This record gives sequence, C-alpha cells and structure tokens, in this order.
Amino acid sequence: MEQPVSLDDRLITLLRHNGRRSISDLALALGVSRATVRARIERLERGGVIIGYTVVLRADTVAAPVRGIMLIEVEGRAADQVVRALGGFPEIIEIHTTNGKWDLIVELAAPSLADLDATLRRIRLIPGITGSETNLLLATPRSARARL
Repeated sequence: MEQPVSLDDRLITLLRHNGRRSISDLALALGVSRATVRARIERLERGGVIIGYTVVLRADTVAAPVRGIMLIEVEGRAADQVVRALGGFPEIIEIHTTNGKWDLIVELAAPSLADLDATLRRIRLIPGITGSETNLLLATPRSARARL
C-alpha cells in the first residue's frame, strides 16, 4: 500500500519547480490556507530542510559549456587523499563516492574541449588513481540544481 505524499513533500516539489511561486498560488495548489503554507515554509527553513532559494540556469549557458562525467577508480584506501586533491580543481563541480567498479564520480566543466582534456590529464596524475573513464555531457534536459 502506498503512503500518501505529505503536505511538506508536495510543497517542496512545487518550490523545486518554481521557487518564486507566491504563497497564495502555493496555497491554492495545495488546497490549504496561506498561513499554513507560510508556517510550513518557515518551519522547513528553520529545520534546515530548505537552505535557500536560487536561480537554475540552463547548463549550456554557463561560462564553461563543455561538461563531462569522469568515473574514477582509486587504489586501496587512497580515496580520502584523492578527494582532497580533486577539491583543488576549479573545473570540478561535484565529487560523489559510489560503489561498484568506480569509486568516485566527478562532474567537470571547462570552457573548451582542450581545457577539459588538460584537466583530465592533470587528474590522472593524482597519486592513488588507478583508472578512469570520461563521458561528455551533451545536453541537460532537466536539472533541479543551480549552476553557480
């Protein structure tokens, strides 16, 4: 049996799609009062569930339009050292740990293919990286996160 979606979850979904939506419009869409929506938003902000509001840009309009995903295999217990080293690369947008063959997934952005290639070469020189595979991101039909 499926659990009903909570009011907070429905509110968050609406805000993810349009963080500028008015409280009146949110209340109408949720079938509750404006005071209820205002109180819920304030509670979610105080509780750290909502930590801010931002503009989400189309990924192909950012200053570094060449983007890729690099899958990285790390030797033994070198993951923490590799993550620290990767943290010094301004081209790296995100670093994720994962399971399976690849230990890390890194999202990169660069102004050109040549710049991305140079970054990949520098990353592969980091001690502890034993293998990698890189895929270019061609388009981003949907993103729920900001490109800052």
